[in-house]
Amino acid sequence: MAAGMTACSTSSTSQETTAAQSQESSSQAESSQEESQTEEGSQEAQGQPEQTEPLLVYLNDFDAVIGDMFKEATGYDVEVVVGNGAETMSRIEAEKSNPQWDVVWIDSMYDIYNLSQDGSLLTDWEPENAANLTEFSAGLVPDNKCFYPTGTHAAGVLVYRNDVYDETTAPKTIDDLTDPRFEGQVGMADPGVAAPAYPLAAQIMDSKGMEGGQEYFTTLFEQGLKVYPKNPQVVQALASGEISVALLQESNAYEMVNSGEPITIVWPEEGAPGSTRVAAISASTDQMEIAQMFVNFLLDADTQQALVNTGDEGYFEPSVEGVQQKEDRDPNAKLAVADVVFGAENEAEIKAWFADMSAM
Repeated sequence: MAAGMTACSTSSTSQETTAAQSQESSSQAESSQEESQTEEGSQEAQGQPEQTEPLLVYLNDFDAVIGDMFKEATGYDVEVVVGNGAETMSRIEAEKSNPQWDVVWIDSMYDIYNLSQDGSLLTDWEPENAANLTEFSAGLVPDNKCFYPTGTHAAGVLVYRNDVYDETTAPKTIDDLTDPRFEGQVGMADPGVAAPAYPLAAQIMDSKGMEGGQEYFTTLFEQGLKVYPKNPQVVQALASGEISVALLQESNAYEMVNSGEPITIVWPEEGAPGSTRVAAISASTDQMEIAQMFVNFLLDADTQQALVNTGDEGYFEPSVEGVQQKEDRDPNAKLAVADVVFGAENEAEIKAWFADMSAM
């Protein structure tokens, strides 16, 4: 935790206690203190950094289990503060003059990169496990090494209702969505609201150029593109038949299939736009060594395998070698991610453009 932050307790007790309860609490406190002292002594004896307060990690509102995993592996305590991407970035911005966080781990690669431009992040550092990054993920590490990817998921796979279309009539590429036969039937999440939707829009804009990307989405809007606040609303629209085709975040897509909805997933050959989850360290942390250990832990194959197997968002492409993906995830799935500098520099413009088009 950065200087000035007091760790919040995750439990509370009533102000009124019986004598027996008080004695029991006292015994528990003494036992806890002894365990803490033993743990600190062990850390010191092993030449490990001592910890006086939990490492404070800001992360998406899933995979909070990472704190317990890190504690079990290293003995160090972690306090997690969960929230969606917008909430987390707003919290970081509000703390700009006095950062409270030690590590941020979220699906907002472009926002995190922008933080590095004003000195908010540790840069030019490489964890040991970065050597295990896949070729794809290694290519996502920026030149200033301000963050490291822990996995990428499809911000938008093609999905269609298979009671409306079949393999011969359904879209096979993202460009197919502009075909007039899909007029009024296409939906997606709002890039200005849903965290995965901005990387989707950014990748299309990056691959086609800003002008070409705007022309593509203008055609979709003219043909009745329906933009919903977030992916769960896209799911609802597909389930109700309000739309029959969508660009949908992959976990939501697989959940629809697994729940028995008449939905088919298509991974476009050119690559589905991807959203990358990254981990970065505050330049102001007073637990630098432990923060570095945490990021290195996220890049461990066993850690990522556990997140695939038991995490809240298990459908993703791991960033390191030696991890088995979900069995029902297409083994040939291809992802495409917008250049980090392009996505960071053009975020405000792209989101504003979408807002204007959606309001028309």
